Amino acid sequence: MPQVTHNELQVLAYRDPLTGLGNRHRLREKVRALVSERAEDPAPFTIGIANLDGFKPINDLFGSQAGDEILCQVAHRLKACIPDGATVTRHEGDEFAFLLPLVFEKTSAERIGLMIREVLSAPYDLGDRNVRLSASFGFAIYPFAGEEFDELLKSAETALYRSKRRGRGQITVYSREIAQEMKRSTQLEQALRNAIMADAVDVHFQPIVRIRDGSVVGFEALARWIDADLGFVSPAVFVPLAEERGFIDALSETLLRKAAEAALSWPRELFLSFNLSSAQLMDPTTAPTILATLARVGLDPVRLELEITETAVMTSADTAERIIAELRQAGVRISLDDFGTGQSSLGRLRDFTFDKVKIDRAFVSRITTDRASEHIVKAIIAMCDGLDLQVVAEGIEEKADAEKLKALGCSMGQGYFYGRPVDAAATLAYLERNYRDFTVTAHEIA
Repeated sequence: MPQVTHNELQVLAYRDPLTGLGNRHRLREKVRALVSERAEDPAPFTIGIANLDGFKPINDLFGSQAGDEILCQVAHRLKACIPDGATVTRHEGDEFAFLLPLVFEKTSAERIGLMIREVLSAPYDLGDRNVRLSASFGFAIYPFAGEEFDELLKSAETALYRSKRRGRGQITVYSREIAQEMKRSTQLEQALRNAIMADAVDVHFQPIVRIRDGSVVGFEALARWIDADLGFVSPAVFVPLAEERGFIDALSETLLRKAAEAALSWPRELFLSFNLSSAQLMDPTTAPTILATLARVGLDPVRLELEITETAVMTSADTAERIIAELRQAGVRISLDDFGTGQSSLGRLRDFTFDKVKIDRAFVSRITTDRASEHIVKAIIAMCDGLDLQVVAEGIEEKADAEKLKALGCSMGQGYFYGRPVDAAATLAYLERNYRDFTVTAHEIA
């Protein structure tokens, strides 16, 4: 057996065996050499990290051999497109890194990112099929983002993480502001996890009324969180955070349980409306979890209405369709939220079975001042009437809005004109004032 020389061992230690690119050790060596070379006349340079978006599902679907072929094609493209004097390496999995000695500032780094993103977005040939992928990027500029390799790499990873949080195909250049933003986000995440475990995230309820006479027909459950240190935290901040960090199921289950328990004290003919996230519409366990929660509380599924957005449905249409079918079979009704703001709402109405459509507040708020908004709302109402779908107008804040919707034949509405979101006890008080023959016992208020 031939002896392996020291040089050959060193090559193996610095080389990625799949793609032939250098590895993390090679990048470290190159960065240290560049810093040493410029020691007497320091000049900025940039390192970057690219991560393929959606690579794991493709790897799982087509197999690891196809995944390896894609990674080799990515490596080939990167070697061909990086600037002269630059180095490209592969780290673990679907992550690649670059050393860009002649990129000195943010704009140039972003320009390089845009160019590489374009190169990587072209279809990948797997023989009998083509697949497309996007990539997200994080860049860090020496010495502002770190003077040592490990610090510089960590800064690039922080920038990449922010890109991934913002969606697919994003490009971020590290800054102290971004580092602070990510730190605050991590602190917020931990506080929210603690709040969920302590059952400290609450539910408020906003009435949904019959427009023709103003009588309440149900309530929408809305998440509310007031932290001892952070104060009021908007659900527009903490709900997406729970979704991004992978614990939306725990948050949603807690909120649904609390909302269902509150609904038990309402008249039986009133429904509970509850929002589902896009992550839940990609999880096959969503329907069983929801039905199990209702069963534990003792709320009849026919009293529950789940609101989903078009964006959530489009994220994973096949899985969403199965979840919706399973829930509807149990008696749960499904409402399409924020209607009119998506890219193909009419297609969603054709492809999925909904019970109700909620007209987005963007149209409702301008119904008395903008002729186009009025016609859009009128058309949605007429279309839903033809499809035998109920309609709710969101964001009704003025009497004039309610009168206009009533004249157009809209059946239901919600908004500050009818009532602001309030907690469970205040909701019972609202019912006592506004619902026929309803009285609240001291036990229910407690």
